[in-house]
Amino acid sequence: MKLGANSVLFGGYDMETAFKQIALAGYDGIEVSAIDGMSEHLVLDHWREITPQIKRLAQVYSLELLAMEQPSQDPAKMEQAFQSAVETGIPIINCGPGGKSGDEASLQQTIDSLGRLSVIAERYGVTLCVKAHVGASVYNTPTTLRLMEAITSPAFGIDMDPSHIYRAGENPVEAIAAVVSRVRHVHIRDCKGRQQGPGKPEDQANGRGNIDLVGYIRVLHEHGYTGPLDLEIIGAKTYSPVQCSMIAAEARGHMQACLQACGAR
Repeated sequence: MKLGANSVLFGGYDMETAFKQIALAGYDGIEVSAIDGMSEHLVLDHWREITPQIKRLAQVYSLELLAMEQPSQDPAKMEQAFQSAVETGIPIINCGPGGKSGDEASLQQTIDSLGRLSVIAERYGVTLCVKAHVGASVYNTPTTLRLMEAITSPAFGIDMDPSHIYRAGENPVEAIAAVVSRVRHVHIRDCKGRQQGPGKPEDQANGRGNIDLVGYIRVLHEHGYTGPLDLEIIGAKTYSPVQCSMIAAEARGHMQACLQACGAR
């Protein structure tokens, strides 16, 4: 497995700061944030100008470009994301499911939308992933399985985030085992309690919460998963670079220990 961090942790700073600090924390790679409002890193309306900078920073800081997070399913926005991914060599685009929990029509709309986008991803030669998200149409294991059954494109995969599954009232270790056959990306972070939000940024750092992340990573390893484990910490936009770097380093140490504990490193 490849250890990475989403640049959104450093969303209050420029992209080079994110690359530099993530590299200093010892990560193998980076997930580039294209999340409007949370960062000004990969701004998709200007992707042609930004792409050369991303490639340069990846080379300078020896970070593999593991993924991109772009939450919208808007076809025009996603087309930009796919084009940018091809140009930069980013293999995975992560988006959100959208919609509303417990609403069958909303779930079907999400399935149809992601199905159409998967066909486009296939044409571009990249992988589109989506994760269960608190409050969205896909929010737990049963709705994730519905998505897996409906979308058969090889360019579509599941992105798993244990904190969302935990806040849906499920056991993330059991949940990852149920969907691991289609998992192509993992957003990883911890969580204290089962409230709506993930908590303060420092409490999202792996090892600070209630989730059995050792067991979670063990299941991935036992099923032969070799893709990205990308730390995704949100809410730190006003934090100092030192605070953000400490969170990144702490989580990286815990991730490494988990891999060692299950014999993956």
